[in-house]
Amino acid sequence: MSRSVYVTRIAKFLPNNPVSNDEIESFVGLINGMPSKAKPLILRNNQIKTRYYALDKNGKATHTNAELTKLAIENLFGKDFGLNDIQALSCGTTSPDQLLPAHAAMVHGLLGGNPVEINSTTGACSAGMQALKFGFLSVLSGNTDNAVCAGSERLGNWMLAKSFKEEAKKIAQLEGDGIIAFEKDFLRFMLSDGAGAVLLENKPNANNISLKIEWIEQRSFANELGTCMYAGSIKKDDGSIVGWTDLEQAQWANESVFALKQDTKLLGEFIVKKGGQLLKALVDEGKVKPQEITYYLPHLSSQFFASRIQSEMESLGIDIPSSKWFTNLSSVGNVGAGSPYLMLEEIFNGGNLKRGDKLLMMVPESARFNYAHILFTVV
Repeated sequence: MSRSVYVTRIAKFLPNNPVSNDEIESFVGLINGMPSKAKPLILRNNQIKTRYYALDKNGKATHTNAELTKLAIENLFGKDFGLNDIQALSCGTTSPDQLLPAHAAMVHGLLGGNPVEINSTTGACSAGMQALKFGFLSVLSGNTDNAVCAGSERLGNWMLAKSFKEEAKKIAQLEGDGIIAFEKDFLRFMLSDGAGAVLLENKPNANNISLKIEWIEQRSFANELGTCMYAGSIKKDDGSIVGWTDLEQAQWANESVFALKQDTKLLGEFIVKKGGQLLKALVDEGKVKPQEITYYLPHLSSQFFASRIQSEMESLGIDIPSSKWFTNLSSVGNVGAGSPYLMLEEIFNGGNLKRGDKLLMMVPESARFNYAHILFTVV
């Protein structure tokens, strides 16, 4: 029997009030008591105007990641679908609240309801899409008739000044300034908190639009490229990674081992190029017909990459003009695994989609260069 999978509901939860650029360090704090020298450059490049934190102005947590996800999922519920109707729960994140239990188990524990199949995906931005693909395949195969999938982050608390206190103190003693490396500092002005959730079903909405998932394609280039974004580890000069369990406990604080870090040189060299390589392959296979795309939804960590993605696509003969692009980076910030869901929620619930529209979503992940592309048709 031929089956199809439809996105029938999309919801979000963004914690507290939007935080302006001028307020960032009042939430995440000053490292070594000094304003960041990198902040103006980073904000100029990423063009984020507001973001959300699951923090108060004292740096105290207001929500866990699991709570953010639970609240987004509960916003899916309505007259025709409720907690006890969920058949599968699949959750992706970069920033689970603990190593164990798994993130989806914690979300299920907060939600309650019936026993269900769960799936947790972790990584970086594409973790949310991996969670979506599990739900897609579950419904497509007939394993379940529906699946709730979510992408979320609570990265604000990873960015708190206290996380870098010991490293900054050590640098101040050795070098006199206490300024941490750019690869760590710049992420403090890039990342934010929130959650999005979708309901997948084996039939479309009867009285409203749905998004038919035509396909989800993912590719990893870890076989070719080294580690770019990492946490719970250090990166050696030869590019190899040493995990926290192989480090001395004193290093955990002195080298901010658990902080999120990024090799910006590797990022700039490959993140756009490899994404273009996959998209070109999908065009050559006939899976993407650029002239048919109504909206292009690229997950951007920074607006800095938009013109570079456009140029790369043009060089490959792929014509999706900027007038077809849709992103909400400037208003919600970079929410990692949650960002694709937040983009999709805004365009789906915005009232402008028409039946027959085609949406192409692109989600790059710099951790070790994994990419997801998804094609939706509005039905």
